[in-house]
Amino acid sequence: MTTAQEGQLFAQDAWAELYADSARDVQRRTLLELARRDKRIFCVDSDTGGFEDGFAAELPAQYVNVGIAEANLFGMSAGLAATGLIPFAHTMSAFATTRACEQLKLDVAGNNLPVRVIATHGGVSAGHYGPSHHAIQDLAILRTLPHLTVLVPADAGETALAVRAAAHHPGPVYIRLGRNATPRIYPEPYDFRIGASVQLADGDDLTVVATGPLPVHYALGAREVLADRGIAARVVNMHTVKPLDQVALLRAAQETAGIVTVEDHLVVGGLGGAVSEVVSAEHPCRVRRLGIPDRYLDTVGDERDLLADAGVTVDRIVAEALSLLKPARTDNHNTRRR
Repeated sequence: MTTAQEGQLFAQDAWAELYADSARDVQRRTLLELARRDKRIFCVDSDTGGFEDGFAAELPAQYVNVGIAEANLFGMSAGLAATGLIPFAHTMSAFATTRACEQLKLDVAGNNLPVRVIATHGGVSAGHYGPSHHAIQDLAILRTLPHLTVLVPADAGETALAVRAAAHHPGPVYIRLGRNATPRIYPEPYDFRIGASVQLADGDDLTVVATGPLPVHYALGAREVLADRGIAARVVNMHTVKPLDQVALLRAAQETAGIVTVEDHLVVGGLGGAVSEVVSAEHPCRVRRLGIPDRYLDTVGDERDLLADAGVTVDRIVAEALSLLKPARTDNHNTRRR
């Protein structure tokens, strides 16, 4: 079944129902639907909770709980994948990319095995748990692992599409999810394609490229503020961090004054770094990277509180956009005068 056909499985009312829950709840239901049709699909759990009354109760022969042992989670999943099965390995993003990084690197990515890592609590969505549970280095680590595809859905609906697309994608796939429900981005299902970003809004003054639920939501909010000032901002949801949609990025670099990147990740090594690598090599342009500064976040609060403390807000996106445009417009004026 193609991605487009999968998308057609969602009637409008069914699509709307997805937004009653968090992305991780939607992922669990989607996985169960897929596993009912394909007995090769296994749910491998690290005692994350939420599967006992659903997946485990209905398909016990396709469910394994390794306990709080992330290294074993990836080792076992790699073994299952090596036999022709399709394991979905579940843990938190901070633990997947730091505690069990060696097994992810060697057992999964190193052998190019079709393990699908479902990592919740991405970014600072586990804000109240503190820095031990913040996953703000994960994208930087994941980008360095060969063969690994990295997906960051922007909302619950896109999560369902991403899980369906990842199920039979060749090689290992990492899907980064948050913890709680987040704002709806997509009014209806669409043809989700791994590696192809989604332009959510048109504009020819500058481009805002975002990844993750709240960064994308904030990017759209900033666009509205800029529009009130007569500035047309293009907004791109980069749901696939690896491989990056270079075509969309180079088009933005060529057609607009520059790019502002927004992410719930350190400004080092994440989306901003990836975008800068692409445009600097192919079509240099101004890039402003908006993310978490080079420090740990020890503020007590929820995800929005921590992002605000880090400076990831609608107002900051607007400020970065205006800063980017000011020299660009000055340069264009000087060029015309010469």
